Amino acid sequence: MKLRLPGRRPQSETTPDSATDLAAQLAAGVGKGRPTPKRAEAQGRRQGPPPPPPTTRKEAYKRQRETQAAGRGSTRAAAARGDESALPARDRGPARRLVRDVVDSRRNAGSFFLVVAALVLVGYVIPNQAVRGYTVYLWLAFFLLIIADSFVLGRKIKAKLAERLPDHPEKTRTLVWYGISRATMIRKWRFPKPAVDPSAEV
Repeated sequence: MKLRLPGRRPQSETTPDSATDLAAQLAAGVGKGRPTPKRAEAQGRRQGPPPPPPTTRKEAYKRQRETQAAGRGSTRAAAARGDESALPARDRGPARRLVRDVVDSRRNAGSFFLVVAALVLVGYVIPNQAVRGYTVYLWLAFFLLIIADSFVLGRKIKAKLAERLPDHPEKTRTLVWYGISRATMIRKWRFPKPAVDPSAEV
């Protein structure tokens, strides 16, 4: 019979089981067993030193404007690429994307509107009646050309919508006007940027 000294436990009670201890260590090192790092620790893992806090209200406003400008720049770049989530409401939807592709896949007379308008303006400035007369004829002929080209473009937009998206919720007249408005802009200035090449099959 063994005597048990007061204040002491048997060795089996004080020595932890090696298997249990190993399992606990593995559980603590994997998944949610680890404590969530504090904010200061998470920031410490970022590359580069954190920027110092602003010392004045003017500096704080300046940083806020820079952050907002960077956000607007990234949003505008995404919209220019045609990212649906970044587009304004007037450019969203598969029907309007199809209309843009139809417009961008052809040579539109309206794309030369600004060029012809500049020539007409110069013609009016020149103090010569003959030049001014030719300028009026040029402007009238180009205006008629735009009307004819817009009519052809509208028919093409209607045909593509009926073929690809017969159940689109928007009014066809609204989509045709959307396409004609885009066709009057120079290709490089169109927004969102063209996603198809000229003369491409849509």
